[in-house]
Amino acid sequence: PGILFQSESVSAMHRYSKTGVDTSRTACAKGADLRVHFKNTAETAAAVRNMNVDKAIAYLEAVMDHKRCIPFLRFNGGVGRTAQAKNEGNSIGQGRWPKKSCQYVMDLLKNAKANAEKKGLDTDNLVIVHAQVNQAPRGRRRTYRAHGRINAYMSSPSHIEVIVEDKSGDVPAAIEDSKVRKLSKVQRARALRSGATSA
Repeated sequence: PGILFQSESVSAMHRYSKTGVDTSRTACAKGADLRVHFKNTAETAAAVRNMNVDKAIAYLEAVMDHKRCIPFLRFNGGVGRTAQAKNEGNSIGQGRWPKKSCQYVMDLLKNAKANAEKKGLDTDNLVIVHAQVNQAPRGRRRTYRAHGRINAYMSSPSHIEVIVEDKSGDVPAAIEDSKVRKLSKVQRARALRSGATSA
């Protein structure tokens, strides 16, 4: 078990769950059976998804220094509140500082960035278009309890994969739609709040 690095986006031997990516503009990295908690790592990956790679690495370093936190939005049962979580977009305020998860995700991002550099992509404009964490088979151990009993004492390892894309190219102009799209009540209210004149 350990980190498996790969520079191509999809191959027959190492599949990525995201399909239909432009291999000429993307680079990726993945790790299998990593000894890091699944739930913490899933929240960490969700926090950096769609971020610029350099900003994501700086963010994870700040989390490890306890200057910022990872907001826990899904696996948040019993997670304590912190004022830092509201700054990261969690209205409930639940957040933690999962150091080991941050280190693993950061190492994969650095590897994906190196793979992108080898492919000749612009490393200053890399965006994390895909960051996914899956549960790996659990490691089984045992712990000994009172009165001669034995309980399971299992680890929760993870499979992690990231895909970064070079967004430095020109954005194609949107095709004008001749048919006016009807807005819902929520969309009209949002447009009015944002100051748009036509709703």
